[in-house]
Amino acid sequence: MNKDITILAIETSCDETAAAVVRNGRTVLSNVISSQIALHTLYGGVVPEIASRKHIEKINVVIEEALAKANVTLEDIDVIGVTYGPGLVGALLVGVAEAKAISYASKIPLVGVHHIEGHVSANYIEHKELEPPFLCLIVSGGHTHLVIVKDYGEYEIIGRTRDDAAGEAFDKVARAIGLGYPGGPKVDKLAKEGDKHAIAFPRAHIADAPYDFSFSGLKSAVLNYLNSCEMKKEEVNRADVAASFQEAVVDALVIKTMAAAKDYHLDKIALAGGVASNSALREAMSNACELSGMKLYYPSPILCTDNGAMIGAAAYYEYLKGTRHGLDLNAVPNLRIGER
Repeated sequence: MNKDITILAIETSCDETAAAVVRNGRTVLSNVISSQIALHTLYGGVVPEIASRKHIEKINVVIEEALAKANVTLEDIDVIGVTYGPGLVGALLVGVAEAKAISYASKIPLVGVHHIEGHVSANYIEHKELEPPFLCLIVSGGHTHLVIVKDYGEYEIIGRTRDDAAGEAFDKVARAIGLGYPGGPKVDKLAKEGDKHAIAFPRAHIADAPYDFSFSGLKSAVLNYLNSCEMKKEEVNRADVAASFQEAVVDALVIKTMAAAKDYHLDKIALAGGVASNSALREAMSNACELSGMKLYYPSPILCTDNGAMIGAAAYYEYLKGTRHGLDLNAVPNLRIGER
């Protein structure tokens, strides 16, 4: 295809109202994000109803700003891309309804995008040379998956969490040691002040599924440690707890990812999702890849958060494959990766 494809992408799966203009899947002309973190921090986590209402308030303004920053109008847009799952159903519906309205009024093709596939596609934006096949570790508040990216939009899940996602564990431990929401960045920051070998927290091994993860036992071990210290009237070094917990999570992620890459003979590894911005994970995975002669890719922190640019990248490759959605496109809160 010789013609440039310019995509207006919309993302409202959780608590960021985002829109971007992306050309040919890899060039970002604008990327606007309106975050609700400050609002939800008051409640210790995302409140779905509040998130949905905020999306309604912000979405038109965010889209207008994205178009203006890209110096384009709707007449220049070839495709509307929108996240339709997974996520909070009310939040998703705001973005899907907006995308369908623009598509219908402007007669622009509509492409629904899987949110997690968007996170994977964020790597294409800053790494122009990256092409499938490669192994991707997807780590976020709701997902921890090991996926072989066989081709654009073609995925094989070889590992997943059996219980808590990595990001979910970060949030729960952060709350337990009094750091509040959002947990991931706060644990990462505090861990830099602690000793990661101070406390021997467990790493789960699943005998019949070597690439699967489990963080529930680790979370319980942290809570038990805190309760034990309280009962014994011992002072808790929060930095040591944060560092030791983070080390246990990172260990599990790195060990299983490297084992999968070797077993499947893949020499390219990518990180995706909110936890992909964790500094300890990036460092440990970089070291492991260097030792094994593998190439590591990960997006800048701004592209690890929920954003429209990654949805535009994923929408481009879906559009090239012939994916089109009609006005019957609906939000699918439990959409699985690879489903259409």
